[in-house]
Amino acid sequence: MPRDYYEVLGVSRDAGEAGIKRAYPQLAMQFHPDRNRNNKEAEEKFKEVNEAYAVLSDPDKRPHFDRFGTAGPGVGPCFGDTGFGTLFEDIFENFF
Repeated sequence: MPRDYYEVLGVSRDAGEAGIKRAYPQLAMQFHPDRNRNNKEAEEKFKEVNEAYAVLSDPDKRPHFDRFGTAGPGVGPCFGDTGFGTLFEDIFENFF
């Protein structure tokens, strides 16, 4: 289960765009798979950092996260690269 994205990036909830952008590359480099070969824990942390940045840096996704957390509509791993969100979008598209 994903943690609080602000916690993942080590920024406060009122962090601005610049603060989020500043925190991301440091963490991404720290946990990057090329720097941590054969380290599954670092690989998972790298994915978590990327997911957190993708949500908090997006002006549409961040308010959803702030309001609903990862369980909110359109935010979190279910709507990322897993294809799960696409499945639901396709189903709803067929109905409407």
